[in-house]
Amino acid sequence: MLRAARQTAGLTISQVSAATRIREAMIQCLEQDDYDQCGGAFYARGHIRAVARAVGLDPEATVHLYDQQHGGAPQPMAASAVFQTDRKIHLPERRGPNWTMALGVALAIVMVFGMMRVLGGTGDQVRTGDVRVASARPSVPPNTPITETPRPTPSASAKNTVTVRIKAKRSSYVSLHDAEGHKLFSGTLKAGKTSTWRAPEKVHVLLADAGAVTVHVNGKRVKGLGGSGDVVRRAFGPQKPQER
Repeated sequence: MLRAARQTAGLTISQVSAATRIREAMIQCLEQDDYDQCGGAFYARGHIRAVARAVGLDPEATVHLYDQQHGGAPQPMAASAVFQTDRKIHLPERRGPNWTMALGVALAIVMVFGMMRVLGGTGDQVRTGDVRVASARPSVPPNTPITETPRPTPSASAKNTVTVRIKAKRSSYVSLHDAEGHKLFSGTLKAGKTSTWRAPEKVHVLLADAGAVTVHVNGKRVKGLGGSGDVVRRAFGPQKPQER
């Protein structure tokens, strides 16, 4: 039946083997009703189903025909027979680290060093045999003041700094970036609020409503920015307000 269907479909055994990934020798055995090489009825049924599908037969009907010719369909097997759930599996006991012993050793070390401090006095070093334990107290000559190293101060020159102060008469969107494109502020400046930003060399300002704000650069008011609703872009340097 499998051979006739394959020949009717115009397929070779090699083509069926490539489609099903079943060895050609196995397909030849199936076409000759030789199932010894399948490894059992379970595998034979799987091979028959795959080959039947490849040659255009109904897979389930073909397997059913095989079952009728070979003692019927296999009986269902209980899961307990396969997995043996009542079998106990002995796992090696995993022991964690012995924290009690570790804590005891640590306490013993602390007590030994404590006794060494008490018996050795208050000197800068405690001598025990050939081992010297340095005191935690810093070694400073007497009458020597201890001073802290002063922190370096910013080296930026004030004359290269641009100061921009914006006051909002009504809420308006404002965006400011420094000379390298880093954002200083981007958002809505609410009505009545005044904010100040500083950056070296140059500040780029975007006003969504030039008439809604007043702008001061380096303490001087910038005039003629635009009217109500005008979107304005300006770049201000350290000396005086300049248009980009």
